[in-house]
Amino acid sequence: MFRATILGLTALAFASMSAAVRAQDAEPASALSIDFAYKGDVVGVAAGGTRGVRYLDNIDLLAALDLDRAVGWQGGSAFASLLNNLGGRPNDLAGTLQGVNNIEVGSPDLLLYQAWFQQNFAGDRLSVLVGKYDLNSEFYSGEAAAHLIAPAFGIGSELAATGPNGPSIFPRTDLAIRLRAADDRHYVQAVAIRAPRGTADTGRDRSTLFVAEGGLQGRTAIGIGGWAYSRRQPRIVPPGVTLAEGTAASHGVYLLVEQDLAGQADQPGHWRAFARAGLSDGRTTPFAGGFQFGLTGRGIVPARPDSQLSIGVVSADLSTPYRRANPAGEPALTGSEGMVELTYSDRIAPFLTLQPDVQYVRRPGGLRDVDDALVLGLRAIVEWKAM
Repeated sequence: MFRATILGLTALAFASMSAAVRAQDAEPASALSIDFAYKGDVVGVAAGGTRGVRYLDNIDLLAALDLDRAVGWQGGSAFASLLNNLGGRPNDLAGTLQGVNNIEVGSPDLLLYQAWFQQNFAGDRLSVLVGKYDLNSEFYSGEAAAHLIAPAFGIGSELAATGPNGPSIFPRTDLAIRLRAADDRHYVQAVAIRAPRGTADTGRDRSTLFVAEGGLQGRTAIGIGGWAYSRRQPRIVPPGVTLAEGTAASHGVYLLVEQDLAGQADQPGHWRAFARAGLSDGRTTPFAGGFQFGLTGRGIVPARPDSQLSIGVVSADLSTPYRRANPAGEPALTGSEGMVELTYSDRIAPFLTLQPDVQYVRRPGGLRDVDDALVLGLRAIVEWKAM
């Protein structure tokens, strides 16, 4: 029933968008954009953890509408997307705290992932967005790290592991209002976003997460952000990410830096480095903080303009309260969990990209006496643009 309702609402939204576009004589095709993307991953643990192979996939159906071209609404735009995930859970084999695959979900589901309206002002230098929104689409994110598959390169683990169901990021999002001001060099943005409802609801009124970020953008990009929940959040204890008795204030800060090393953006021979670090309260998440750094190169094979290579390093520091809460009889914890990832992708057909991936995980789960894990994967991406 839930899936049918979601499909019906989304189909109605897409139909309304299409009708609005067809009503215009000028530039009907350019006002509405519909995209489809399928990701299918084969992931196996070759050493450490539990040996085995899992298959999982991710389907995105996205529609974006320029309301100015469609109906003459100056500065307005709308966006909606469906998300469907199926398949196994490779992290059950790897046993990490941070995860090894950014399309893995706890259980298969079909969701209305995003559905928002945005109004721009002042020559597009100011904007207001309202609706169902992925926090990580604009906050705590960067271009150079986006090619990597480990979840920690999408958003810092010290924020991703907060809240009973996580913040409003993949795979569950919720309602938000986001304000942004930007020019060619500077930006500042802030969001109030409701914590998603999910399988770990506590029965209380849901909290709101407040995030603010600002900095520089361009060849040298620097961002500084901070976050806090409106209500005290459940404490997190071992093993894994387990909700415990009691609550605590949940807050943190983060820093993002990216730098062009060679070439021009979106051109072959472009290399861009990144470094990120975050700190948290360490009571409502297993992590006191962590850092990630690495670099990405585009068109690294002269004859293959769509080839892309990325390498990244992650370290997540377990907090003192988390380690002290380790129950008697559970395996001993160490101070951190680390990872190195190397991945390469290339478009082998107009619609198909293949991406082999290698991850080496140091101290999976933050456990002192476990073997390091070697995780191998292959991602196939099929993309189609309807209009």
